[in-house]
Order: sequence, then structure tokens, then C-alpha cells
Amino acid sequence: MQDKFSINCHKCQRLVNFLNEVKVNYPNYHARPVPDFGDISPKLLIIGLAPGMHGANRTGRPFTGDFAGVLLYQTLYKYGFSNHAESMSMNDGLELIGCRITNAVKCLPPGNKPESNEIKNCNGYLSGEIAGFMAGRGVALLALGTVAHRAVLMALGLRLKDYPFGHGFIHQLPNNLTLYDSYHCSRYNTQTKRLTTDMFEQVFEIISTNLSLQVKTKG
Repeated sequence: MQDKFSINCHKCQRLVNFLNEVKVNYPNYHARPVPDFGDISPKLLIIGLAPGMHGANRTGRPFTGDFAGVLLYQTLYKYGFSNHAESMSMNDGLELIGCRITNAVKCLPPGNKPESNEIKNCNGYLSGEIAGFMAGRGVALLALGTVAHRAVLMALGLRLKDYPFGHGFIHQLPNNLTLYDSYHCSRYNTQTKRLTTDMFEQVFEIISTNLSLQVKTKG
């Protein structure tokens, strides 16, 4: 099922209540569902987990203003997917090139851990985003972490057992889609070296190469 995103979504009462509490403590924060961001005709759609408390939940833009976005935006810039290497606020002039970013869950969950019903409730939005992405002839999906990976498969009506998650895994999906997997670029993963800069860049190196080859083939 595809849903049209609404910044006033109230499907998940636990998340609504939590965001109301956050808004009291941080009145200047966005503290609402966070929309996707980037090029309107992307070839690459990046799917994260959910907004971070002091990142997207504060700024209203995915992976913006917190540690989780540092490695992501540096890498996007290095591989030509953005015009800046940093994403600090909605007014920083950042533009994505051939790329768009969204999250499996649009609202900040307590402890950054969404419940299964919340992922399902939000999946209609992701399904709609992917459908629009495909209609624009987007071909590459990048899932940052297991939750994002599973949410993509759910949105496409595919079975997890047919497409297991693993860092660096590449899955050929129906409708000319390719799903790339990476560990999430969270502070925990990068500081524990579960995900290094080299590991992350290797994923983007492959994505960039494959996208370039597809352009040359069509040309």
C-alpha cells in the first residue's frame, strides 16, 4: 500500500506522544515527521533508520545536524552526489545530485528503536517514495542497516529470506532495481569501527561505478 507523506501524520500514538514531550523540552525543534530530501529525479535512493533526536528531529532534514550525517554527507560529496560535504541546517545551501535520502520511519522513536508496528505503519510512505523513484527511472537503493533493508523489502512485497542483509551485499531486485546494503553510519558503528570510512566508501565506489556503466550502456 502506498501512502502520500504527511508532516501531520498521527498513525503511531506512542511516537505522537513522544514527539509532544520532545516539543515541550525543545520548543524550537522540528519534532514532527521528517520528509525525504534531495534530487527530484534521483538514480540513488538512500534509506536510513529514523530521525535522530538532535539531528533530523531538530532540523527537519534527514541526517542533518548530528554525528550520523557526518560520514554520509562527506561520502556523498566525494562521489559527486552533493554540492557540500556537510549538512548542518535547512538553510545551508546543500543540494543533492542524482540522489535522495529518506528513512524507514519518519518520526523520532524513543531510544532510536521503532517498534515493528511503527515500521509497518510508516511503510506505506516508503512504498510511495520507492514507486515515485522507480517511475523516475531510479535504479539503485542503498539500505543503511537491517531495519532499512527490511523496510525496503516490505515496501516492495519481497521476502527477507530471499534477500538477506549484509554489509556490502548487492541484491538484484525485480523492476531493474539494485539494493545495496551497508551498516548504518551511526556514531556507535563508526566509533567501534564496525563501519570504517573505507568500508563505507567501498559501497559508494561500487554504486557510482555501476550507475556510470548503466548510463554508458543506455547511451
